[in-house]
Amino acid sequence: MHIRFSEEAVQHITRELSRGGNGWVKLVYDSEGCGCAVSGVPTFWLVDEPGNHDIIVQEEPFHVCLDRKHEVFFEENMSADYKPGELCFVLKSSGQIYNARMKLVDRRSARV
Repeated sequence: MHIRFSEEAVQHITRELSRGGNGWVKLVYDSEGCGCAVSGVPTFWLVDEPGNHDIIVQEEPFHVCLDRKHEVFFEENMSADYKPGELCFVLKSSGQIYNARMKLVDRRSARV
Protein backbone atom coordinates (compact mmCIF):
# COMPACT_ATOMS: atom_id res chain seq x y z
CA MET A 1 0.00 0.00 0.00
CA HIS A 2 1.16 3.51 -0.77
CA ILE A 3 -0.34 6.91 0.05
CA ARG A 4 0.79 9.89 -2.02
CA PHE A 5 0.57 12.96 0.21
CA SER A 6 0.18 16.40 -1.39
CA GLU A 7 2.64 19.12 -0.40
CA GLU A 8 -0.06 20.77 1.77
CA ALA A 9 -0.73 17.46 3.54
CA VAL A 10 2.99 16.88 4.15
CA GLN A 11 3.43 20.38 5.60
CA HIS A 12 0.42 20.08 7.91
CA ILE A 13 1.25 16.58 9.18
CA THR A 14 4.94 17.41 9.64
CA ARG A 15 4.00 20.50 11.67
CA GLU A 16 1.61 18.47 13.86
CA LEU A 17 4.14 15.67 14.34
CA SER A 18 6.80 18.14 15.49
CA ARG A 19 4.47 19.54 18.17
CA GLY A 20 4.47 16.27 20.06
CA GLY A 21 8.01 15.07 19.53
CA ASN A 22 7.49 13.15 16.29
CA GLY A 23 5.70 9.80 16.11
CA TRP A 24 3.82 7.89 13.43
CA VAL A 25 0.81 8.53 11.22
CA LYS A 26 -1.67 5.68 11.52
CA LEU A 27 -4.41 5.17 8.94
CA VAL A 28 -7.42 3.89 10.85
CA TYR A 29 -10.79 2.56 9.75
CA ASP A 30 -12.53 3.87 12.87
CA SER A 31 -15.78 2.00 13.51
CA GLU A 32 -16.26 3.11 17.12
CA GLY A 33 -19.83 4.30 17.55
CA CYS A 34 -20.78 3.24 14.03
CA GLY A 35 -22.70 0.15 15.15
CA CYS A 36 -20.91 -2.28 12.83
CA ALA A 37 -17.28 -3.14 12.14
CA VAL A 38 -17.74 -2.59 8.40
CA SER A 39 -19.36 0.84 8.86
CA GLY A 40 -16.27 2.85 9.66
CA VAL A 41 -14.75 6.22 8.92
CA PRO A 42 -11.17 6.53 7.62
CA THR A 43 -9.12 8.74 9.93
CA PHE A 44 -5.48 9.66 10.44
CA TRP A 45 -4.16 9.26 13.98
CA LEU A 46 -0.82 10.47 15.29
CA VAL A 47 0.58 7.70 17.49
CA ASP A 48 3.80 7.17 19.42
CA GLU A 49 4.63 3.93 17.59
CA PRO A 50 2.95 1.10 15.68
CA GLY A 51 0.85 -1.32 17.71
CA ASN A 52 1.33 -5.09 17.89
CA HIS A 53 -1.02 -5.74 14.95
CA ASP A 54 0.12 -2.83 12.78
CA ILE A 55 1.96 -3.12 9.50
CA ILE A 56 4.28 -0.45 8.15
CA VAL A 57 2.76 1.06 5.03
CA GLN A 58 5.53 3.50 4.13
CA GLU A 59 8.39 5.50 5.61
CA GLU A 60 8.44 8.65 3.46
CA PRO A 61 7.59 11.51 3.81
CA PHE A 62 6.92 10.18 7.35
CA HIS A 63 6.25 6.81 8.95
CA VAL A 64 2.75 5.48 8.22
CA CYS A 65 1.24 2.35 9.73
CA LEU A 66 -2.08 0.54 9.54
CA ASP A 67 -3.76 -2.16 11.61
CA ARG A 68 -3.48 -5.38 9.61
CA LYS A 69 -7.25 -6.03 9.90
CA HIS A 70 -8.04 -2.61 8.35
CA GLU A 71 -6.01 -3.25 5.21
CA VAL A 72 -9.02 -4.83 3.48
CA PHE A 73 -10.88 -1.48 3.51
CA PHE A 74 -8.27 0.37 1.43
CA GLU A 75 -6.80 0.17 -2.06
CA GLU A 76 -3.16 -0.34 -2.92
CA ASN A 77 -2.61 3.25 -4.16
CA MET A 78 -4.29 6.27 -2.59
CA SER A 79 -3.68 9.98 -2.23
CA ALA A 80 -4.20 12.40 0.63
CA ASP A 81 -4.64 16.14 0.25
CA TYR A 82 -5.10 18.78 2.94
CA LYS A 83 -7.77 21.48 2.69
CA PRO A 84 -6.50 24.29 4.95
CA GLY A 85 -9.72 26.31 4.74
CA GLU A 86 -11.67 23.38 6.13
CA LEU A 87 -8.92 21.96 8.38
CA CYS A 88 -9.35 18.45 6.99
CA PHE A 89 -7.91 15.91 4.58
CA VAL A 90 -9.33 14.17 1.53
CA LEU A 91 -8.35 10.53 1.18
CA LYS A 92 -9.06 9.06 -2.24
CA SER A 93 -7.98 6.58 -4.87
CA SER A 94 -8.54 6.45 -8.60
CA GLY A 95 -11.85 4.70 -7.96
CA GLN A 96 -13.38 6.42 -4.95
CA ILE A 97 -13.26 9.05 -2.24
CA TYR A 98 -12.77 7.38 1.14
CA ASN A 99 -13.35 10.49 3.22
CA ALA A 100 -13.73 14.07 2.01
CA ARG A 101 -13.51 15.53 5.52
CA MET A 102 -10.90 13.35 7.18
CA LYS A 103 -9.48 14.44 10.53
CA LEU A 104 -6.02 14.13 12.03
CA VAL A 105 -6.38 13.02 15.66
CA ASP A 106 -3.41 13.22 18.02
CA ARG A 107 -3.43 10.01 20.08
CA ARG A 108 0.18 10.25 21.30
CA SER A 109 0.81 9.87 25.02
CA ALA A 110 3.36 12.69 25.34
CA ARG A 111 1.81 15.71 23.66
CA VAL A 112 3.43 19.10 24.20
